[in-house]
Order: sequence, then C-alpha cells, then structure tokens
Amino acid sequence: MVDRWPHPGVASGPPYTALPSNSARWSNKCHSMHMDGSALPIIDRDAYREWLVLLSVQHGIVDRHQALRAGFTRRQIEYRLKSAAWRHVYPSVYATFSGPLTREARLWAAIRLAGHGAMVSHQTAAEVHGIIDKPLGTAIHVTVPPQRRPVRRNPAHGLVIHRSDQSQAQFVGPFKLPRTRVEDTVLDLVATAPTFDHAYTWIARAVSRKLVTVSSLRAALASRHRVRWRNWITEALEDVGDGAHSSLERRYVRDVERAHGLPKSQRQAPRQLGSKAHFRDNWYEAYRVVVEIDGPSYHQNEQVQRDKHRDNINLALDDVKTHRFGPVGVTERACETAALIAATLQRGGWQGSPHPCRRPSCTVRRPRRT
Repeated sequence: MVDRWPHPGVASGPPYTALPSNSARWSNKCHSMHMDGSALPIIDRDAYREWLVLLSVQHGIVDRHQALRAGFTRRQIEYRLKSAAWRHVYPSVYATFSGPLTREARLWAAIRLAGHGAMVSHQTAAEVHGIIDKPLGTAIHVTVPPQRRPVRRNPAHGLVIHRSDQSQAQFVGPFKLPRTRVEDTVLDLVATAPTFDHAYTWIARAVSRKLVTVSSLRAALASRHRVRWRNWITEALEDVGDGAHSSLERRYVRDVERAHGLPKSQRQAPRQLGSKAHFRDNWYEAYRVVVEIDGPSYHQNEQVQRDKHRDNINLALDDVKTHRFGPVGVTERACETAALIAATLQRGGWQGSPHPCRRPSCTVRRPRRT
C-alpha cells in the first residue's frame, strides 16, 4: 500500500507498515463522523486504512483535494460541512471533528492551506523544535518556495507566509509536521530580529539546549547568499561556542572582559555543590573569582535566594569571591564593572592591568609606566 498523501516537501516513502500510535483514537472519530446515516464513501479496506492514517498524521485536518482523492464526492463533502460533522478551518481546509482545535491541528491546517513545499518556520518552527517552550503569540509562520504565492488573493488571518529558497526542510519522516531545519530556523529568526541582542538570544538558546551545533550553524551561514549581520554572526558563533549562553553574557565577554584586557575566564564552568551541579557563568580559576550575569527577570523569582546561598557556600568552602551584575552592569556601566573585577583579580594574584576601551567616557585608566 502506497502513501498517497506525502508530506509537502518530502518525497513519498515506503508503504505504511503500521499506523501511528494515536490511530485508534482517530479510527473512533472517523466511525463517529459517519453516524449521520450517510453512506461511507470509502469502501475499500486499504483505502479506509490510508484515510485513518491521514487523519492520524494530520490531527484530523484534511484539505479538499485529499478528501476527493480518498473517495468523497463534492456533494458528500458539502453535506458534512452543512451538518457540522466537518467544518472549515481555512478555505478548502477542514477539521473532521467537533470541539476545539489543538495547536497541532492548527499547524497542519496552515500547512495544507499553504500547499506544496510548505513547512512551518521562524517562531513556529522554534516552537516545534523546542527552541522555545510555548508559542510566541497566535501567528503561524510558514515558508514556501519563492515561486509560490499561496493565499495571495484571500489572506488567511493569523497566517504569515514567507517566500524563500534559503531554508531547507528537515527530514522528520512521513508522520511529522514539515518544518525548517534547526539551523535554518535560527538564521531565519536572526534575520527578522529587531536588534542583534535579540538575534544572539536565538543563537544562544538553540546551542545551549543542544538542538544545534556551532559547526552546523556555520555551514548553514556559509550556504546562504543573503545574510543580515553576517560578520557579527560569525563573531557571535565563536562566543556562543565558548559558552556565552545569553546576549548579556556575550556583552560581558565583549564589552567588559575583552574590551578592557582582563584575563579570559572559563565559560559555563561546572561546579558540584553537594548532590547538585551548577555552572558558573565566568570562572577565573587561578584567582578564585566568579562573575555571574543575571537577566532582567532575575530578581522576580526565588532564584535570587538560591544564588545568594550558593555564593555564601562558594565563599565559605572554596574562598571564591562572586561578583553579580545585571543588564546595566554589562552595558551602561561596563567600564566601572571592568575596574571592579580587575581590582578583585589583582588581589587574587593577577599581575596584569586593565586598559581603557574605545568608549570616550571609559573610566579605566592605563597603568603608569615605571
């Protein structure tokens, strides 16, 4: 038996050998939708099995072309819509069940509306890949080949169509939602970010969650002929590969440590405290100094007390001095921060001296020559 409904952008695979795990649920729904007394249009057993697979894979979503190929007539489709057994999600895209649409069903409906070669992308692909934990708003982002212009005449509410030949589909098999590769998803998000700090956050989040490697991002970057912030991204990949897992941590590396000639710290250095392991943002092991960078939401949760307790343990057990800085400390007051850390490092045995950065107002002074 051949898969007659291949996923957009994915070549037809081998015949189905087993139904997806939730096929029984959709089998029950499929039976119930024909309890209205109308004749079942699919009488061939294999064809009926394929119909169940289709419903299972697409979470109960089908388009008009798929229903016609399955054996439904136009009249039978209209009957189901009028009797509310089916309902429109988009023009010629139907939900074959009652009740609220799941998020997966909405994503499949967008893919079926966008048609051949469509794949979820940008924030929606980030959601599917696990780069983010929940949807960012209600909009669904879909990328299609540049020669295609779906929904041009009838724009669909809540659907954002991107036309591109730079993003490639990730092969996920015949039972998964088509989506852009993780590395292309990150670069797409970088291209649409309002600032480079926002762009770096996407890079750092994907790498720190081990969803993509720095080398694969470099390869995807090299394959693109149009890239926003190409030089900055190239530099940023070095920093994220070195362990700067947020835009603020990168600001510390670039504007505090590197810009003022401080010794290089170890990023994300592992430390075992009792049965729990944690990671120090910046660890100057030779001088027993830790620099932690806290984001803007840091003081709004109980993490503050846990980190204070950890800092006290560091000081008591290891004689480790901990500096903590927020966003202001690594941006507006980066020079003051550098001077404070330099003084602590020098008390710990650092023989060097900081130097002023390129800011005209830098408060760090060059050491006097003897």
